[in-house]
Amino acid sequence: MEHRGLGWPRLPRLLELLAALAVQAVRASAIAAASPDLSLWPMPLSVQTTPRVLHLSPDNFFFGHSSTSKAGPSCSLLQEAFRRYYDYIFGFYKWHHGSADLRVGVELQQLQVSVVLEPECDTFPKISSDESYTLLVKGPVASLTANRVWGVLRGLETFSQLIYQDFYGTFTVNESNIVDSPRFPHRGILIDTSRHFLSIKSIFKTLDAMAFNKFNVLHWHIVDDPSFPYQSITFPGLSEKGSYSSSHVYTPNDVRMVIEYARLRGIRIVPEFDSPGHTQSWGEGQKDLLTPCYNGKDPSGAFGPINPIWNTTYSFLSKFFKEISTVFPDEFIHLGGDEVDFDCWASNPEIQDFMRNKGFGRNFKKLESFYMQVVLDMISAINKSSIVWQEVFDDASKLMPGTVIQVWKVEDYTREQSKVTEAGFPVILSAPWYLDWISYGQDWKKYYAVDPLSFEGSQEQKKLVIGGEACLWGEYVDATNLTPRLWPRASAVGERLWSHKDVRGLEDAYRRLTIHRCRMLRRGIAAEPVFTGYCDHEDRM
Repeated sequence: MEHRGLGWPRLPRLLELLAALAVQAVRASAIAAASPDLSLWPMPLSVQTTPRVLHLSPDNFFFGHSSTSKAGPSCSLLQEAFRRYYDYIFGFYKWHHGSADLRVGVELQQLQVSVVLEPECDTFPKISSDESYTLLVKGPVASLTANRVWGVLRGLETFSQLIYQDFYGTFTVNESNIVDSPRFPHRGILIDTSRHFLSIKSIFKTLDAMAFNKFNVLHWHIVDDPSFPYQSITFPGLSEKGSYSSSHVYTPNDVRMVIEYARLRGIRIVPEFDSPGHTQSWGEGQKDLLTPCYNGKDPSGAFGPINPIWNTTYSFLSKFFKEISTVFPDEFIHLGGDEVDFDCWASNPEIQDFMRNKGFGRNFKKLESFYMQVVLDMISAINKSSIVWQEVFDDASKLMPGTVIQVWKVEDYTREQSKVTEAGFPVILSAPWYLDWISYGQDWKKYYAVDPLSFEGSQEQKKLVIGGEACLWGEYVDATNLTPRLWPRASAVGERLWSHKDVRGLEDAYRRLTIHRCRMLRRGIAAEPVFTGYCDHEDRM
């Protein structure tokens, strides 16, 4: 039966419209239900979001440069970052099951990037690099503004974390306004490639995960007692005889690739060549470098730390560190200086004579300080700055102003921070963040609870804490367990070093970290679980 003249549509058409309205209503409520609480990690300085959602289509979204930006398409660092983050946002879903094309609301078509100052596209990041940014997500064009490219990299990571898939699989983002900058300028991860060799691929994977957590320093403890994998151009015998094998070396090209891979992610590479201890592998390829140990009046055949009394020692070190200064562009070289065993020095008659002539008596800490002073002067002469482990400070070496002290001993580390900063030296804190010490369960919580500034001291002293590092030593770590042992445990340290000191709630951190862990897993980082259950994407693979 037709109702002519009343302007009603035919019944089938009416039912169609009602059904469409019902779908729209259900879809709108589904979007609201699917909109997650903020899962940003590390938490930015200031975040404002609204319930209003925008959708993104993989085929109709792109990253672009603002017309006023000092960086444009010629900035290869940003072009490469755009490619990476497009894949992080869309790649997994696009290739595994696609996304729905049900469109509600405004479409977000572009993230427009603007670099305000000289962009630094072709330079290396440094301790003073500006990583601040502002991010305004509003349709149809969002904007990301930063002083330098380093801030853009951090803002791209945040933008990628804002995007989620709704109930229907459509890529969705809430309108947001974010202003962000890091709390500390030095946010590091230490890896150890002497005790177990780590492939370039596994180092790249570590750098990827560091960028996801806004770390900006890879402290590369590249050599130690067990092996010398760094292939020196000036002294090729060091790796030829000191590495595990010819396959277990980092060639000059390998090192260049790591440095460039890190640069593209705003990460500095700080190399560590620890001495005078931890140097047994050095002696394999450099004759007369280590101290001969004695049993009474006769050499025992064993060797101890680097011999600090021979001129040939310093001639070698001067040439070696000149090479290091040209290979590694960062302004800092880590010189180590920890855990020196004095027994061999004490047994050696030549060293005993030297000590007497210098008036050192039997105080071998003075001999160590003598050695470190010469090496520190070498580094200064080649226009580099030094980082040392805390023993170098504790043993009363005459340190140049600006020498950075890394505090690693767990006992009374806050008291050590007070002493070092009272003396006017910058500090990197790693004592509470030794990730090689593992325990069952969620040990990330104890890392998260640390505040690097919770020591007694003035505000001027606390300004000298430039940041911290999570350290993963390699006695029981190789490429098989490097990634899961680091992540997401190191993520807790990452937030502590990036976010405001008041971001401390464990319950909220746990909620965000579980989502962030799944996000890292989706991006190819084998981060270990922090909960019983599964990640949403695991049922789609």
